[in-house]
Amino acid sequence: MHILLTRPIENSYELILKFKTLGHIVTHIPLISIEKVNCKFSDFSSFKGIIFTSANAIKNLDLKAVNKKIDCFCVGEITEKEAKLNGFQNIYSASGNVNNLKEIILQNFENSKGKLLYVSGELTSSELDKELIYEGYNVKRVINYRAVHVEKFESEIIEKLRSKMPDIIYIYSQNSALSLLKFLKHNGLKDLCMDTNLMCMGEKTSSILNEIKWKKIFLFNPGEEEFLLYKI
Repeated sequence: MHILLTRPIENSYELILKFKTLGHIVTHIPLISIEKVNCKFSDFSSFKGIIFTSANAIKNLDLKAVNKKIDCFCVGEITEKEAKLNGFQNIYSASGNVNNLKEIILQNFENSKGKLLYVSGELTSSELDKELIYEGYNVKRVINYRAVHVEKFESEIIEKLRSKMPDIIYIYSQNSALSLLKFLKHNGLKDLCMDTNLMCMGEKTSSILNEIKWKKIFLFNPGEEEFLLYKI
């Protein structure tokens, strides 16, 4: 099968190798790039737990003053791996789903224990901080990166897609979905997706692309990418 991956290369490299090893054709078109936001936040001493819903939140945070023994809650495997690389020791990881992450926090961190720091990008798939505050938690959200839509693409890749669209496209965020929609419309590819399966991380992400006629739409969590191949 021909598979299109759309995340930045640092988030796609291992999956590209895995799919190629399995004999698939892989095209990589990053639809967004990550830009650091200067959050001007450095006082970590009063927090008893820290939450990351993306590895990018860890990569763009100055961690020198962070106690690595703090309870660290990660949305999934990629974020957990980045946390381990940066020395965090007490990590709780969900399965790539923010709802599961919320439940893990509720089960493993009493709201009486102290304040939680939630580090994220500008646009998130859910309002995790507000949901936890509703549950009685003291949560501060800090935004330290944003996703920027990629505007320029190689003409050879666009022509390749015009001649034959991929069998599968993986989309991981609302930002990526918005970029894909713009990319398909701008390059005359919107009406060529009827034989393409769209793999989206979450309903909010897939809803952005509902105006396009896909062969099928599947929802998934990170780590399930290979499993989805056997559903087609």
